[in-house]
Amino acid sequence: MIAERSEFKGRPMLVLKNDEEDKYPFSFGLSKAKKIMDHIEEIKKFVEENQK
Repeated sequence: MIAERSEFKGRPMLVLKNDEEDKYPFSFGLSKAKKIMDHIEEIKKFVEENQK
């Protein structure tokens, strides 16, 4: 996985890619990053329960 920092309208963004050719990267800013951090255990639980 590749994590890059970017910018959108002057605001910092984090862009997550599976590889350099990833057509659908996942990007988010500070507000969503805080939400992710606040709920990281629930996200981990969700992945564990639904991963095959």
